[in-house]
Amino acid sequence: MSLAGKVAFVAGASRGIGATVAAALAREGAAVAVAARSEQEGRVPGTIYAVADGITTGGGRALPVPCDVTSEESVQTALETTVSELGGIDILVANAGVLWLGPIESTPLKRWQLCLNVNLTGVFLVTKAVIPHIKARGGGSLIAVTTTGVGMVDHGSNAYWVSKAGVERLYLGLAADLRPDNIAVNCLSPSRVVLTEGWQAGGGGMEVPPEMVEPPEAMASAAVLLAQQDATGVTGTVQRSEALTFSRP
Repeated sequence: MSLAGKVAFVAGASRGIGATVAAALAREGAAVAVAARSEQEGRVPGTIYAVADGITTGGGRALPVPCDVTSEESVQTALETTVSELGGIDILVANAGVLWLGPIESTPLKRWQLCLNVNLTGVFLVTKAVIPHIKARGGGSLIAVTTTGVGMVDHGSNAYWVSKAGVERLYLGLAADLRPDNIAVNCLSPSRVVLTEGWQAGGGGMEVPPEMVEPPEAMASAAVLLAQQDATGVTGTVQRSEALTFSRP
């Protein structure tokens, strides 16, 4: 199924999984709002302008949109800009996130709050604000990027996994609420570890065996499949990238 004529808003799209997903959606025909805070190169490489330029150079349609998902005003402005420039919104990929894998007893309060503010409240704010726009299009797809760490209770606890667990509960419940509006609501996580720029910066030097590494393209392929859904298809699920991609008919 082509995404031609659809508009996707990808939050956290200046690098890593978000950038790869944005490019994949554009290749399938969607116009993509490349949304993130990164307007200039910083400690972690990647900007919304570089990602958008890469998409347009490849023949796709992309709009760089500054957006801080922890600010309700910034989110509203970003969505209004997207609707004004691209005509509406059909697909949300809520990917913006920060990583903190330290044990609870050594986690500073500011790190705990940052994970919750970006990874959970940020998803809440962008999802809440985008729903009316997708309803106006007669349906669409909401996708939140989470992590397999949510279920790894034998590996202890950390702020990152806790915040992502909250996102999964938010989206699983929201699927039932939005079914009458023909909106699919799903979570998507890597099946293994994606060594993004964010992981390299915030992974705490954790060594990942090669067999546990997944290319970001696996997440992109899975996101495209979920972006094609509405409430008559796949909804109310937590999907793992490689499992979803390999199960495609």
